Amino acid sequence: MKPSKTIHIALGSNKGQKLQYLQQAIDAVFEHVGVVKKISSVYKTPALGFDGDDFYNACITVETELKPKKVLKALQSIETALGRQSKTTEGYASREIDLDILFFEDEILQENTLTIPHAELHKRKFVLQPLRDITTDFQHPVLQKSLEQLWEECEDPSVIEVLNVQLENPIDSFRFKRYNYIAIEGNIGAGKTSLTHKIAQDFNAKIILERFADNPFLPKFYKEPERYAFTLEMSFLADRYQQISDDLSQLDLFKDFMVSDYDVFKSLIFSKITLAEDEFRLYRKLFYQVYKDIAKPDLYVYLYQNTERLQANIKKRGRNYEKDIKDDYLEKINAGYLDFLKSQPEMNVKIIDISDKDFVKSREDYLWLLNQISEAALVPQS
Repeated sequence: MKPSKTIHIALGSNKGQKLQYLQQAIDAVFEHVGVVKKISSVYKTPALGFDGDDFYNACITVETELKPKKVLKALQSIETALGRQSKTTEGYASREIDLDILFFEDEILQENTLTIPHAELHKRKFVLQPLRDITTDFQHPVLQKSLEQLWEECEDPSVIEVLNVQLENPIDSFRFKRYNYIAIEGNIGAGKTSLTHKIAQDFNAKIILERFADNPFLPKFYKEPERYAFTLEMSFLADRYQQISDDLSQLDLFKDFMVSDYDVFKSLIFSKITLAEDEFRLYRKLFYQVYKDIAKPDLYVYLYQNTERLQANIKKRGRNYEKDIKDDYLEKINAGYLDFLKSQPEMNVKIIDISDKDFVKSREDYLWLLNQISEAALVPQS
């Protein structure tokens, strides 16, 4: 996954349905730039530097994986899509929407088309006031002053009026928070851990990740599966129980729900494939004794990818002990998952085919996937 950066963007409109333009801009930023973390109040201010209608202004905090120039290009495209025309005269003019990058974390950039931090932000109350709504401890990386200092020193005489309206955050349209615990499952290389990370980051969820990388028997199993299968599955049985029981019992008051990249029943699915029949019967008996009191997820999401795509993903992540995984093994795992899910009518399950999607690289694909999961969260599966 690409590292994300926290950025601040100013929005302004003084033509037509001003609130509608601000909301449409926020929706488009969420779609094309990144998740919107905070939205300021809306402020009415007089036009500055020209005669025109009053502006409605706001600021938003966004987390993005894009570089500064990509963000600028996206914001310009949003302005054009919302009807802003290219200037035909010098100076300021009325506009449907105006979007400006204020800060890009603490980066400093000075180029012909882009200056970060925004060169005029400290001179404008209509920027500083909404910016103070969403961040209080940020320091201007060039001026080395806090926002409070910049506000106190600002000589802009404009009258700032807060409006009794609230812009909506697009992320609230997703229904994940109705559940306490969501499990993301899938075959080897399906992308379950990547998706779990992204959901936890975007939706303020407590993350639970399987500790498979710490299992010393996993590389040995891939080299000699018959010899190490039972040892591997027993070690997973113990480790998964310890981890999931601890994580589910330790509530985090600052998180809205929990999301994990595995469900404990994967132990049964894999062991049925890897173990001899008599070993599996013993293992299954132990499994139900160990997990009889473990809570099942409120929503179980299964990411399906075809074998060709799984192999490409496995090769891309480059784990040496996975390089010789055979197609038929992956196909058995997938069949095992689907058979298991068919036998669990009481579980709320959503199976999503992402074979032609790349939600890690494509924000469009990621939002499509979120909508698929959100639909499941609206109507429990029968």
